[in-house]
Amino acid sequence: MDALVQAPPEVASQSLSGNGGDARLAVVVHNALGPNATIDEADVLDQAEEVETALSALGYRVLRLTCDLDLEKHRAELVSLKPLFVFNLVEALGGSDRLISVAPLLYESMGLPYTGSPASALLITSDKVATKRLLQEAGLPTPGWLAEGSQSRLSFPGRYILKCTSEHASFGMHDDAVIQARDEDELILALNRHQERVGRPCFAEAFVDGREFNLSVLGSPEGPQVLPASEIDFSSYPHGKPRIVGYEAKWDENSYEFGHTPRVFDFPAADRKLLSQLESLAVRTYKLLGMRGYGRVDFRVNAQGQPWVLEANCNPCLTSGCGFQAAVDKAGMRFDEAVARILADANNRVQPQTKPAP
Repeated sequence: MDALVQAPPEVASQSLSGNGGDARLAVVVHNALGPNATIDEADVLDQAEEVETALSALGYRVLRLTCDLDLEKHRAELVSLKPLFVFNLVEALGGSDRLISVAPLLYESMGLPYTGSPASALLITSDKVATKRLLQEAGLPTPGWLAEGSQSRLSFPGRYILKCTSEHASFGMHDDAVIQARDEDELILALNRHQERVGRPCFAEAFVDGREFNLSVLGSPEGPQVLPASEIDFSSYPHGKPRIVGYEAKWDENSYEFGHTPRVFDFPAADRKLLSQLESLAVRTYKLLGMRGYGRVDFRVNAQGQPWVLEANCNPCLTSGCGFQAAVDKAGMRFDEAVARILADANNRVQPQTKPAP
């Protein structure tokens, strides 16, 4: 899929000739995709197009690059272009989400400003067990878990959900990921079988049977701003069906789950206290993990009204229709305004004289 907005050929040619680059050249970088890319992997192309459109509206010249495991080639391209900044959309390298922090590490070594969270935050949050350990140590509520070399206190018998440790986009998560275990041995057996099935390291988390909320966060000069909270509406799910946002709910437009998990932003007055708690926890999580620019924190809330932090997503999906853009819309902002805010909170900072006007 071609970029919607590209730098004119003469700009790219001049930049590569070593004349110092274009004064307003923005480079959008995403991970290279193989010929058999899945729908969740290919979504990054749609993100790149929408970001390019927003950057163009802000007055930037835009060029798109891809990044793979040939980091020297990528570095050489950037040295030749000398862009003002990189809008980082690299979600994985070599087909692994565990390498999400590698491209930002390269940009940091080059002293090149880039958007989104720093490599340190991406490294932490790409390991969900490590993230949960940090949350627990900081006194933030997160469900108990069991993983190789790391175990929180669990109660048996109990209901658990099996998750990939490093993969995102609900990879490998289907209804059969929610299980009942009578004791630890039974849970370990189920976990091992699930790992073999998905081919990735996994962990078991105590399943919080209740409501699910997503809170998007946007950087600002005053600190992280929480955008309007959204809830996943499971009310159409039949009795007994696990209330989770699995792979089908996110990516399979023809599935029952996709059509029966709407996102809602309107809440009764009785939820005000809960929403305030979620906002506070989202900001604390965002700061604890060192997130920057934008992000999303996911929660479950049990029948007693107790919120639990599930995970934090440093660079959530930016396509229209996704949770982040929906929250931006609900906040009364245009997407290019949100992109301007992301740039203002970029790592190493975009130079003040080149920032787009508010």
